[in-house]
Amino acid sequence: MEALFKMEQEGGILHGQLHWLVQVLEWLAAFIDVAAIILLLIGAGRFIIGVAVAEIARRGQDRVSRTNRERIELGRYILAGLELFIVSDVIHTALSLAFADLMFLLLLVVIRSITSYFLDRELDQLKKELGE
Repeated sequence: MEALFKMEQEGGILHGQLHWLVQVLEWLAAFIDVAAIILLLIGAGRFIIGVAVAEIARRGQDRVSRTNRERIELGRYILAGLELFIVSDVIHTALSLAFADLMFLLLLVVIRSITSYFLDRELDQLKKELGE
């Protein structure tokens, strides 16, 4: 019993007996972070190219509509990236076992959820304007 209590103080059974599993989960969380960054970069690249094409090739209202469609696409990429970052943060927090990390996660999730909510509202408004 005393050995179990000591292990819990040093990071729990997961960190004490299954250190390899902690390492695997840390690598998976890092992979998810990288995937989220790549997803955001792809979205940003597509947005830049799409807006540039709209500015060069189109005139008037068609240009604005095309730009708004590109904004909707970028928003989708941002929302997907935020969701992946939340998954990664949950894994990191579950592995750290620190109360401060839990509070930090709570703050991150609240901020990202608020951002997602307002971004989703803006995307819905753009879709209505475009008649989609």
